[in-house]
Amino acid sequence: MTDPIRVAIVDDHPMVAEGIEAILEGYDDIAVVATLSDGQQMIDRLEALSPDVILMDLNMPGLGGLSATEIILERRPDTRVLILSMHDSPEYISNALSHGAMGYVLKDVPTEEIKRAVDMVMAGQRYLCTGAEGALAPARAGAREQLTNREQTILLQLAQGKSNREVGLALDISVRTVETHRKNIKRKLGISSTAGLTRYALEHGVLQGTGVKG
Repeated sequence: MTDPIRVAIVDDHPMVAEGIEAILEGYDDIAVVATLSDGQQMIDRLEALSPDVILMDLNMPGLGGLSATEIILERRPDTRVLILSMHDSPEYISNALSHGAMGYVLKDVPTEEIKRAVDMVMAGQRYLCTGAEGALAPARAGAREQLTNREQTILLQLAQGKSNREVGLALDISVRTVETHRKNIKRKLGISSTAGLTRYALEHGVLQGTGVKG
């Protein structure tokens, strides 16, 4: 008999977390190892809990879902992060995937779809619920040139008000490399100023899940 899938739930709404826990505990092949209320709690207990799959909310007090996802995947790359959110805009979904999430499920999906999502990401496959897939379709059809993962990370840093030097130190790259990335980001987004980058980040959900608010 194989070991059950170890699942951690991270959501600051107790009723949501408890509801998902009750759903998943009904399956013999899943063990819910923790229900936590923010990303920092998950990071603090990551090694002790050793979850296979983390169901992660985006917007939480303190460390939000996107920042937590990046840190979790740096420390335990084999962990599967599945975003569970009420937001169905293409920007939220694309941003979550670019930060390493393996799936995106809206909170109003049928209960069995959460189980299906867990099974699929555990098998190494990306999972988007029907609503998330549908939201991305028109955005992909008329998409402009996409930012790379590194450019997404640098945009996030710049939008938080960090200087080129601070970004370089945080990512262990040179100031010149940061400036090159900044120019490419502006070109791809059609934005000419740093203020414009910050405005874009706020309007398109780049800062969602980081604890930064506009």
